[in-house]
Amino acid sequence: MKWRFYHLLEKGVAFLKEQTNKYQEQTLFNISWPLFIELALHMGMGILATFMLGHYSDEAAAGVGVANQLLNIFILIFNVTSIGATVLISQNLGAGQLKKARQLARSVFGLNFWFGIIVAAIVFFFGERLLRLFDIHGMVFDYGLIFVQICGFSLFFESISLALSATLRSYGYTKESMVVTVIMDFISLVGNLIAIGGFLGIPITGVTGVSWAIVIARAFAVCALIYLVYNRLALNLTFKDVFHAKKEDINGVLSIGIPSAGENLSYQLSQLVITSIVVSIGTASLAARVYILNINMICYLFTLAIAQGTQLLVARYIGAKQFERALRRGLRTLKIAMAASLLTSLIIALTGTPILEIFTKDPDIIAVGIPVLWAIVFVEPGRAMNIVLMSSLKSAGDVRFPVVIGIVSMWGVAVSLSYIFGIHFELGLLGIWLAQGVDEWLRGIFATKRWLMKPWERIVGKKAEVSA
Repeated sequence: MKWRFYHLLEKGVAFLKEQTNKYQEQTLFNISWPLFIELALHMGMGILATFMLGHYSDEAAAGVGVANQLLNIFILIFNVTSIGATVLISQNLGAGQLKKARQLARSVFGLNFWFGIIVAAIVFFFGERLLRLFDIHGMVFDYGLIFVQICGFSLFFESISLALSATLRSYGYTKESMVVTVIMDFISLVGNLIAIGGFLGIPITGVTGVSWAIVIARAFAVCALIYLVYNRLALNLTFKDVFHAKKEDINGVLSIGIPSAGENLSYQLSQLVITSIVVSIGTASLAARVYILNINMICYLFTLAIAQGTQLLVARYIGAKQFERALRRGLRTLKIAMAASLLTSLIIALTGTPILEIFTKDPDIIAVGIPVLWAIVFVEPGRAMNIVLMSSLKSAGDVRFPVVIGIVSMWGVAVSLSYIFGIHFELGLLGIWLAQGVDEWLRGIFATKRWLMKPWERIVGKKAEVSA
């Protein structure tokens, strides 16, 4: 009997070691390629929707583009928990604390459930007032308001899906999250075609139809992700988890998520101010900005994918106390991301006119956009530094540095120089893009210096002092 007990105990220990090694030995490629496809499809749908709306109406494209900026600010609230969850779950998996990782997943699900309800209610009741802060008028405002009022409802689904996706990715199930995005984007695409193309004799509903397609797609994503979390992780999320999130889990997630999301929130708010500067330049510049922001996503798509993959791996290495491995992973990803961003942005700049003509035939918009596409060649390598190393610093537990540098640089450099270059020196949208390039490079350089200082050594030292 005793022999059988020890045999079972050895098997249990071996299983735990196998699971721990599994999470520590996944490669960047295995984690990142599904993330790349998922992001490509997600961005591709945004670009396609903008393209279709542009052919429906330039005012509709501009209004939805501005409305999306507003909704993205609220989505950042959900990222507070998803960022914290990704880091903490990954660290616990790397350290072999599998039970703790599962408990964290339950707590994050409950937290995002309430965040989703609160945010959806805020947008529903105050969406019109918030949209007026952008100082847009006429049909641009009308289209934007329709989008905000309908899509604001879907933010509840977005909140839950972000929490569930963060859990799956932390466990390395990036393929499953990718499949959900594929189906979700297909639902959205069909909805867009029906709403704008009027297929099968269905009346053209424009922005209204596009908005409802997004609601339906996000609702599907929640159902699919709940199933996958249960199927892959044997984690049965119930309504009880909404009311029983552990306080220590919430504190841990928020301690990482709030500073991390603070950087993103600062960026989005600064972009709102910059958008208001663009609005003062003219409608052509606003429309060009919306189109170019969609084109620009292609430049940092690859960077985002490998940065997210690197964030997961760095968190696991830190949890397993493999610090030198974490350092090398961050620097290798940095080199790859900068080279890829430079090459992609250069190709886009060289083919600028045909690309812009995909979205619009308006010569004024194209004339504004062409010089900006060349400015992107300057901006993107700096953005790559920023994206890769700031996310890696968060995984290492250094969460305050990115938000402090972000707030100082975004407002002190990006916003102020946007006004100086764009308005004072009359460089227009080109000047605004150059100002944002200076901001990206400055933050990227600071992030690189911080990473080379090995901040986890200071964090581990502080923890040792506290435990002593």
